[in-house]
Amino acid sequence: MIDKNLIELYAESFKNNWDLKGLSDYSEKKTLYYKDIAKEIARIHILLEEAKVKKGDKVALIGKNNIPWCITYLAVITYGGVIVPILQDFHADSVQHIVNHSESVLLFSSTQIWDSLDEDHLPKVRGVFSINNLQLTCLHEQKGEKLSLIIDSLDEKLNSKYPNGYTRDDIKYTKVDNSELVLINYTSGTTGFSKGVMLSANNLAGNVTHAHYLKLLFPGQDIVSFLPLAHAYGCAFEFLYSLTEGAHTTLLGKTPSPKILAEAFAEIKPSLIISVPLVIEKIYKKSILPKIEKPAIKMALKIPIVKEQIYAKIRKGMMEGLGGNFHEVIIGGAALNREVEAFLHKIKFPFTVGYGMTECAPLISYDHNYDFIPSSCGKILDNIMEVRIDSEDPYNVVGEIQVRGENVMMGYYKNEEATKAAFTEDGWLRTGDLGTIDENKRIFIRGRSKTMLLGPSGQNIFPEEIEARLNNMPFVLESLVVERNGKLVALVHPDYETMDAAHVDQEMLPTIMEENKQNLNKQLASYENIVAIQIYPSEFEKTPKKSIKRYLYDN
Repeated sequence: MIDKNLIELYAESFKNNWDLKGLSDYSEKKTLYYKDIAKEIARIHILLEEAKVKKGDKVALIGKNNIPWCITYLAVITYGGVIVPILQDFHADSVQHIVNHSESVLLFSSTQIWDSLDEDHLPKVRGVFSINNLQLTCLHEQKGEKLSLIIDSLDEKLNSKYPNGYTRDDIKYTKVDNSELVLINYTSGTTGFSKGVMLSANNLAGNVTHAHYLKLLFPGQDIVSFLPLAHAYGCAFEFLYSLTEGAHTTLLGKTPSPKILAEAFAEIKPSLIISVPLVIEKIYKKSILPKIEKPAIKMALKIPIVKEQIYAKIRKGMMEGLGGNFHEVIIGGAALNREVEAFLHKIKFPFTVGYGMTECAPLISYDHNYDFIPSSCGKILDNIMEVRIDSEDPYNVVGEIQVRGENVMMGYYKNEEATKAAFTEDGWLRTGDLGTIDENKRIFIRGRSKTMLLGPSGQNIFPEEIEARLNNMPFVLESLVVERNGKLVALVHPDYETMDAAHVDQEMLPTIMEENKQNLNKQLASYENIVAIQIYPSEFEKTPKKSIKRYLYDN
């Protein structure tokens, strides 16, 4: 069990960082200090108490990243409830299923999402509240409930309870042991089956306290949150960890396009950047690759002294483009393209690749950028996690990566069969990922066990590795390698924007892709060769981590 109690970490942080900035909405230009966050939490505690929410009751939460979303999350867990965050990208039917399956008694939602739901399909939800702003409004209440009246009198009740104003000394949260359930996180994976991951206070405390140990942030420093907070990765480090450290989190609250991110980074100048591979890969492909592919630059890169100067200039440009004030970019959530990774390492860009999964809340392994080894995803977390490879030779022969420790989930909510299948008989969590480890317990991932294909003579084929090479070829925006009648076929969504900019006619696509196929096969073993590239007209459907939902394209 982790020594530090999760709920006490927030009580201590709010008291210690009372006068520091805590949360900001980038688009709304609104900022709350830690003392404001504590007061807003107290306000929602009154609402939960008046609504007769009991300790252990589930409360669902859905909407874009904003201050009310964060306040609601913290208010529920510090009250002793179980928060059920739902990704706003989920279809209305899925949202309703999750609210019902989780047995949530209340729902906090943006008004836009609530308008897409059917209240008749949510019979157990006693009330629904808007999180469009901090005032809160009652969007729906079951017959006999008086929740709208409670909302109307919240400020009056808060002032009555704290007549001298809300102070540090008023922070008194429900005692929640680290062994208790505080979060049910419904996954949205590449296999298409959503399960409710039960995470304890200990699981979250394991991630938060390890980030403290790593000294990722310090009080008063800035971080920009642009990953979905309803997903474990962004939530753990852009929100839950930062607010226990006294850092200032700015919520982007809008789609993180390269232009919007560049503007936000230039203004906020974050000290740490948490990212998914797609963001970094776009910067490489759109801004860097066209420059280093120029004949003159290619020639100059062959001269050692000049090469280092060019690399230094590229590194400086990338760092300035990301605000110029960060000490590290942590990349996680999906595999980073190997070519991009190799280049960033070559130019000494301060990045690292971590590894995790929702079932570990999410962190499994990590290295500081100065310890990072290319093609790895860090060392297993010291003292709180263990790793083994289901292989006769874990250092050289690929096998399933299995883990156990403080961060590992309690199981899947109301799904004993799935829970049993997720663990080995001796209690190790099956990650579903394939890889090896080194003598320092550094993890090297080769692919997903569910996506691995068998070659004609039983060879292991990892589609992700082929896709990584193909994605760096001319006019390929993204690709997916699938098996068709025993042969490998690549589905490719072309980079139409780059084609237009280069004045390349779309009629040339078949010729371009045939050349890409030939060049790709030269880099692969014969059993990995693809027989055809098929043009896919639209972008592939993705999870919130921007991983392609592969199961949709298997047939």
